[in-house]
Amino acid sequence: MSEQSVFAKTYREQILPQMREARGYVNVHEVPRLEKVVINCCVGSSPELKTALEEALNDLATITGQRPVKTKAKKSISNFKLRQGQEIGCKVTLRGRRMYEFVERLIWAALPRVRDFRGLSPRGFDGKGNYTFGIRDHTVFPEIEMESVKRTFGFDVTIVTTARSTEEARDLLSRLGLPFIGARRETAPAKG
Repeated sequence: MSEQSVFAKTYREQILPQMREARGYVNVHEVPRLEKVVINCCVGSSPELKTALEEALNDLATITGQRPVKTKAKKSISNFKLRQGQEIGCKVTLRGRRMYEFVERLIWAALPRVRDFRGLSPRGFDGKGNYTFGIRDHTVFPEIEMESVKRTFGFDVTIVTTARSTEEARDLLSRLGLPFIGARRETAPAKG
């Protein structure tokens, strides 16, 4: 794992110096960077969806290269036939090389395959430098074989950065190549 992904190298060699100069950071550690990516999938609570949870676990593991952990309901909700402690979804936290490889595949392979995609909404920022958006169909990732898919599911992607504000985070993610609605790409990392 000593060799870095192309995306991490692009960040270190191109984006980091650009942001440092553009925003006037004195120390290189002030420049925002990606900290982790959390992928969360909820398949529901009905008994017939027990197999759906296993399918989601396997497909999420295929997409991310890391085994997901099952998530459980925090409290019971009778209208949804949901009981506290019942397994209803799964999540994966990616850091380091796997994180950069996932973001690279997301930008260059998955998002262009989303039907009627016009860009990511800028409303997904939380004000503390994190960005969350949803993907409705997991089959947009090239790792998923369409023949083996019985049902499709969506998931949430949260990109956690060290940015202190929405503006810093949006600047970082735009420079990394995330296509926001109504924004021009300032620099797109070289694919190679």
